[in-house]
Amino acid sequence: MALLDTFGRVARDLRVSLTDRCNLRCAYCMPAEGLDWLPTPQVLSDDEVVRLIRVAVEVLGITKLRFTGGEPLLRKGLEDIVAQSSSLRTPSGRRPELTLTSNALGLKHRAQKLREAGLDRVNISLDSLDRDRYANLTRRDRLDDALAGIARAAEVGLSPVKINAVVMRGVNEEDVVPLADFALRNGHQLRFIEQMPLSPREEWNRDDMVTQQEILGALREAYSLSAAEEPRGAAPAQLWRVDPDADQPGGEVGVIASVTHPFCSACDRTRITADGQMRNCLFAHGETDLRGPLRDGASDEELAEVWRGGQWIKKAGHGIGEPSFEQPVRPMSSIGG
Repeated sequence: MALLDTFGRVARDLRVSLTDRCNLRCAYCMPAEGLDWLPTPQVLSDDEVVRLIRVAVEVLGITKLRFTGGEPLLRKGLEDIVAQSSSLRTPSGRRPELTLTSNALGLKHRAQKLREAGLDRVNISLDSLDRDRYANLTRRDRLDDALAGIARAAEVGLSPVKINAVVMRGVNEEDVVPLADFALRNGHQLRFIEQMPLSPREEWNRDDMVTQQEILGALREAYSLSAAEEPRGAAPAQLWRVDPDADQPGGEVGVIASVTHPFCSACDRTRITADGQMRNCLFAHGETDLRGPLRDGASDEELAEVWRGGQWIKKAGHGIGEPSFEQPVRPMSSIGG
């Protein structure tokens, strides 16, 4: 039996957070300092991570796996986790698609091994191509390392490389077109993201958020855009085709408008945090403990049943904009992207 909720949605996409630690301090994700990391005994071991992934794929029919963090490249056993996940098959005999969300720092040195382990592609967070703005946003001067990681990922075949950019008013709005130029010229797929209330608490204000409409307005000043004809389905991004011109060969860009155009009704995601808690929504306040039963000797079917129970009570939507909405207690780095 698959992962169902009371609204008839079936979870096929599993986000696996491998660590809450990160080597950047992006302003929309983490405070500059003072964040307590998960104690090591609480974090799932490599074997425990693979066990839960195996239950997800072989018992619950998960077809897509995305490894997240924090920064998943900080997980020493990442290649082995990817390799073991790549060997799994769903009840219908399907190999799961394996992707990685990363800031690309250090990816230059590990991309080839990850590709050989079975990783299919990468999503890279890159919010500016301006060195000063990148350093201000991430609180680290590591732009060259990020760009080197992106280039190496494409070189070894972890493609299409998807670039994720959070657009923030008064911070990096002027990067919209330069980022699009960079992605189009290099054959990458760019996804702009509306800033969500997952930053340090009390720092998100909807009125300060750059909306999908504003992002598209900036793009239309530089390009000829047309809406993609393919149905969106459960994909978070709405896509637009960019016509080629003298400066770029054309391609597509997307906007993930989780706030102004939520896609909750088609959501097919389920999540595991680095400490083994199942979350049925990025903005959920409740969690379902999988680590406890796992360490107490639960069988695969018993773990699957606990997981089904947690997914079944998933709410209809995240509720952003409603008077009752409250930001999750966990920071984004602890939840996983």
